[in-house]
Amino acid sequence: MRDIWEAMRAATDYRVGIGRAGDSMTTDALLDLREAQARARDAVHLPLDVDALARQLAETGAAEPVVVRSRAASRAEYLRRPDRGRELATGIPRRPRPDADAQQMPRLGIVVADGLSTAAVSHHGAPMVRALTEELAGDFRIEPVVIAVQARVAIGDEIGAALGLDEVIVLIGERPGLSVSDSLGAYLTHHPKPGTRDSQRNCVSNIRPGGLGYAPAAATLGSLARGALVLGRSGVDLKDTGPAVGAPGRPALSDSGDPGR
Repeated sequence: MRDIWEAMRAATDYRVGIGRAGDSMTTDALLDLREAQARARDAVHLPLDVDALARQLAETGAAEPVVVRSRAASRAEYLRRPDRGRELATGIPRRPRPDADAQQMPRLGIVVADGLSTAAVSHHGAPMVRALTEELAGDFRIEPVVIAVQARVAIGDEIGAALGLDEVIVLIGERPGLSVSDSLGAYLTHHPKPGTRDSQRNCVSNIRPGGLGYAPAAATLGSLARGALVLGRSGVDLKDTGPAVGAPGRPALSDSGDPGR
């Protein structure tokens, strides 16, 4: 007999039409669910291998990253106290002033933060940095990458303000689920500073093979970043309107995502 759910299962990572055995699901489905739960727990609790991530970034041609830590001293504290993940434990080293030509370009920083899925950052952080660099290098002076440990989205505000950035993009591991445990999110903030509201950011989520690819995600973020320069702000007034985003006289206008990480 033909499985009527086959086509739908092929189109989504969600569990649909898994069947049942009596009052429960089938043994295969139950074992698959338990494996997914284990992957999700590991994604949250396993520490980020900073050295491995730095090596991956070096392979993309990026400059040596700066490593910072939040005020959350442990993973357990990070999960219990979201506020401490939004603040730096110490200051961030200041970079030498750019030369005169580089000063004419807006400055953009990329922060790679572990967030709630270290697996997402380990798998997708470096290739996403490469895609963003290729997309934005002609329009922005891109600063060396900052790796932030035990970090949440808002830590990018303090980093951006300390470095005097015009815009910051925070790449962060999204909250894992039972279908996907390594999804990467990206949050753009124009003129970042402590106290920035969530409504003043834009989010591009589900970045991963099988979700939103690196190049399309970078293109969307590039459109939003250029649009924010025209509009003078990011957030709820900034929308992703496709290739025309940020064109002269036509500011980009995208809903900010949920940065509750």
